Amino acid sequence: MISKVWIEKNSYYDSVTLMQVSSKIKSLDGVEEAMVAMGTRANIEQLHRIGFEVEEAPNDLIIAVRARDEEALNTARKTVNELLLEGEGKEKKETIRPASIEAADKALGGANLVLISLPGRYAHREAHKALDMGKHVFLFSDNVPVKQEISLKKKAIEKGLLTMGPDCGTAIINGVALAFANKVPQGGIGLVAASGTGLQEVTTIIAKLGEGITQAIGTGGRDLSSKVGGLMMIAGLKALQRDENTKVIVLISKPPAKEVAEKVLSEVKNSSKPTVVCFLGGDPEIAEKYGAVPAITLEETALKAVALLRGEDYVEQGLSKEEEEKAIELGKKIPLSRKYVRGLYSGGTLCDETMLILSDKMGKPIYSNTPLKEEWLLKDPWKSFENTILDLGDDIFTQGRPHPMIDPRLRQERILEEASDPEVAVICFDVVLGYGAHPDMAGELAPYVRKAREISKDEIAFVASVCGTEDDPQVLSVQVKKLEDAGVIVLPSNARSARFIAKLMEGRC
Repeated sequence: MISKVWIEKNSYYDSVTLMQVSSKIKSLDGVEEAMVAMGTRANIEQLHRIGFEVEEAPNDLIIAVRARDEEALNTARKTVNELLLEGEGKEKKETIRPASIEAADKALGGANLVLISLPGRYAHREAHKALDMGKHVFLFSDNVPVKQEISLKKKAIEKGLLTMGPDCGTAIINGVALAFANKVPQGGIGLVAASGTGLQEVTTIIAKLGEGITQAIGTGGRDLSSKVGGLMMIAGLKALQRDENTKVIVLISKPPAKEVAEKVLSEVKNSSKPTVVCFLGGDPEIAEKYGAVPAITLEETALKAVALLRGEDYVEQGLSKEEEEKAIELGKKIPLSRKYVRGLYSGGTLCDETMLILSDKMGKPIYSNTPLKEEWLLKDPWKSFENTILDLGDDIFTQGRPHPMIDPRLRQERILEEASDPEVAVICFDVVLGYGAHPDMAGELAPYVRKAREISKDEIAFVASVCGTEDDPQVLSVQVKKLEDAGVIVLPSNARSARFIAKLMEGRC
């Protein structure tokens, strides 16, 4: 193997684009490792961890490749040029690439939102500029100190604006999908969420039910912490309460700090609009106390919001009779010596929801790199133990590689690894569609499922859900069919997937 590092001086690309390029380069024949990234301190550390020697160069683009020979190395570099550098040149012939927010504002005229995807140490400065210009901010960047987050959000509130983030992965504003989001219709339901994939799951289920949304406001994962105090969730909630087109409001998060929950829910109590609250793993009675409609799962959240919009009674959606019978039948076919579930998730909230349902239904510890209980933390996240559900989007797995919503390789490897364990009965996972996500994740995973079935002599059940819509670039039905053709049982929601697994596992030690 040979390695080479190229540095393109004063070249900037956003992290989503670079993750996608890195993923494509890694998939090339003869390439063992590759990383295309800005030369920030964090990225340099990641490059060092995967065996590349390079110095910090925050304003420069770094292309690092390890391949079996010169030919593969040159192919990788040529592909990067085609995907990034030459593409940029072609774009420049047709459009102007502004060098600052001010220049972009002048060129566009009338834009009222700025999406910022810069290294964390620069992001807050540009966000302050945008707010001072009267623009809403979508802050995709992570590694922004919490003090800066609070400062940005307080300034936004003073100016009647939104600061979505930092580390905000999903939003849909005025029908425009930002970062990782899905194509869903407009309608009467408005959402505020401190959860990217949670927001995606709820909005896509709403779309499947034939309804749409007004706005889907992301807050960033720290917003409901005791330090930040729910600043943007409250601001987003108030904005939706004022919006004439929003008839029903939805709030989504992991359980906030108790005092923050009280602050948020007190705003709900004063609202004339019905509000569905899903604080995953939280106490539903707290929401009821403040006049909100509590929901336990993301699917239930969408169903209750749609029922309220239509003026209908909510009808609980458990497993259908057919799904339940199929789970029982599969459970009988799998040898009793196979007694554990292994989950490989790209969405952190979908991972949490699966763990919550399985721990409740199975009554057993669910081990994870992001566990529900401290004592269920995996000693080694790279090695599963008993019932294990992994969030592969967690920092420990994404160091030196793109996010699993973009790059399938880590899941491909883990599918085969888990299938080699003679005690595994079920392997489950999610597939998240939408803008920014892999163009054909199901197609990438399907061959590995087939290979895993061979390894396990077809004694393992593969169960998944697909978060997306027919209007997404990947097309929901196309992705579902590819999985089903490989022998995967695909359920219509993440919650139902977890319930199916729990039913299948009944009676196992």
